Amino acid sequence: MTESDPKGQKVIPIAALAPASAVDADDAEMVSLYQAQQKIYPRSVSGLFSRWRWVFVWLTQLVFYGLPWLEWGQRQAVLFDLGARRFYIFGLVLYPQDFIYLTGLLVISALALFLFTAVAGRLWCGYACPQTVYTEIFLWIEHRIEGDRSARMRLDAGPWSLNKITRKGGKHLAWLAVALWTGYTFVGYFTPIKELGLEFIQWRMSSWEVFWVIFYGFATYGNAGFMREQVCKYMCPYARFQSAMFDKDTLIVTYDTERGEPRGARSRKADPAALKLGACVDCSLCVQVCPTGIDIRKGLQYECIGCGACADVCDTVMDKMGYARGLVKYSTQNAIKNKWTSAETWRHVFRPRVLVYTSILAGVCIAMLVSLALRTPFKVDVVRDRGVMARIVAGGMIENVYRLQVMNATESEQHYRLTVSGLPGLAVASEDQVVVESTQSRWVAVRVQLPYEAAAAGTHPIHFEITARDSSAQLREKSVFLVPR
Repeated sequence: MTESDPKGQKVIPIAALAPASAVDADDAEMVSLYQAQQKIYPRSVSGLFSRWRWVFVWLTQLVFYGLPWLEWGQRQAVLFDLGARRFYIFGLVLYPQDFIYLTGLLVISALALFLFTAVAGRLWCGYACPQTVYTEIFLWIEHRIEGDRSARMRLDAGPWSLNKITRKGGKHLAWLAVALWTGYTFVGYFTPIKELGLEFIQWRMSSWEVFWVIFYGFATYGNAGFMREQVCKYMCPYARFQSAMFDKDTLIVTYDTERGEPRGARSRKADPAALKLGACVDCSLCVQVCPTGIDIRKGLQYECIGCGACADVCDTVMDKMGYARGLVKYSTQNAIKNKWTSAETWRHVFRPRVLVYTSILAGVCIAMLVSLALRTPFKVDVVRDRGVMARIVAGGMIENVYRLQVMNATESEQHYRLTVSGLPGLAVASEDQVVVESTQSRWVAVRVQLPYEAAAAGTHPIHFEITARDSSAQLREKSVFLVPR
């Protein structure tokens, strides 16, 4: 039988979920099946970790907003031209056939995430994750327009008035401006951003460009403006599997229970030892500054994103009380338990697991860089022309026809020479010189001939050699030559 709590939420007695013999009537507890989410009003905080968060906000946003405006030669420095199937990254011109490099980048990202998590928990979440970065930006706008934490709470609780409408409206207009500019910048990585601006001014943007600007802008507006910590707590899978990468030597934001408990309020001049109190004054500021609304004094929780805001504000309180800093700090569970010094803590942080991650990550990075440095500046695909059968032509020669796609991955016109090998007397009977414009590809029909009776009937492996005249780079692609019966 269900009952209701004072808020009208349905609850079910524990006793109703278990056999009567298992639960004593006096120990029955009411458990709510649903709890409405209370809005979190993070308090502004300053300190070492706060400054580091803003360093990463500036770095990540300078890169994101600035890269599309950089030029490399006569083009955009970073452009993913999906229509032309070209990907420009400064001096690199990549084709879909270079997908292996994207795979390498994803492997590097995954290994880096494993390494950072093993060393210091959710560093990515607390400092560089787009959700954290844009939430920080939106909170700064909210603070500037609506005021500090207490002012925002009073504004939300108060009745609607001209002042409330003006402040709320101004905040949302500012949020929308940032969100739409973010969406515009995102699309600028796929359409040249200057051309996109002209299209916008002339109302000539394509439907897909309009869709992605609005979609990405709406996602930014919703996630950073409204959902905030809900994304980190319920939508992001990282919060769920992070515990598999943690151990007791992982640096996490930690509350020193032995030093802080029992907590309690007191004056600055009071002697905590005489009052039998710990260093924690139970001010709850660590909860008020937390972007996910948790109490770090309850121990490690999956909602903690490791931003260090609670450590900053706690150090401020310790300074005011005249106590030593570090009641809340980055440390490890083993370090707190065994009272290790800073040097001992760091020695255990760089344990074999971390060294293995570092070695693998370094190896993959070096391999990818070497591969890019040694990469041939053009690509060739060879396809037998299925519309033309192997045939005997004038002069008693057996002829096969192939189609070669030559892709120039440089930003200058290139001349290529075609040769073929694999059978005695095999030769290219068509034009063996190919000219391809910069960053373009060209399909070429190539006729290959073999003297009659130079090979037995059947399929024979052959190789095409394509050599660049200017760089002497060479590619060797295999195919087959058919000799009819």
